[in-house]
Amino acid sequence: MFKGISNLNIDAKGRASMPNRYRKQFCSKNKCNLVITADKDKCLLVYTLAAWKIIEKKLSNLPSYNKEARFIQRLLIGYATESEIDSQGRFLIPTPLREYASIEKKIVLLGQGSKFELWSESIWNKNIKNWLDVNKNSDSNNEALSELKL
Repeated sequence: MFKGISNLNIDAKGRASMPNRYRKQFCSKNKCNLVITADKDKCLLVYTLAAWKIIEKKLSNLPSYNKEARFIQRLLIGYATESEIDSQGRFLIPTPLREYASIEKKIVLLGQGSKFELWSESIWNKNIKNWLDVNKNSDSNNEALSELKL
């Protein structure tokens, strides 16, 4: 289960370091791999290989004649890239994915349970401010959230 937020830097080769506390969850049979793909919110999603196989199967089973389903398939499967975590804990974020998410030097890695969201730090900071402002001024009573006991 991935939780928490980490501020990371990208090196000149497009690599970031996976926080040590999460590395073992990406390893199987002496290999540490992850899958990075695009998200419709202009961030990246980072999955363990096992979790990605489940997601990929679900995506592949969506009806191809449905416009929204095709968009999601093109985005998530089309951008999906496997990356290995090296002996120093670094993983490569390929150029097309960095460009898609406007990632340059500083990133935010945000745990979301079975996956991570990976954001450009500047876009994350702008979005979180907007989301907080919207929710602060919202009087909506979302039924699903009202049942959540924190």
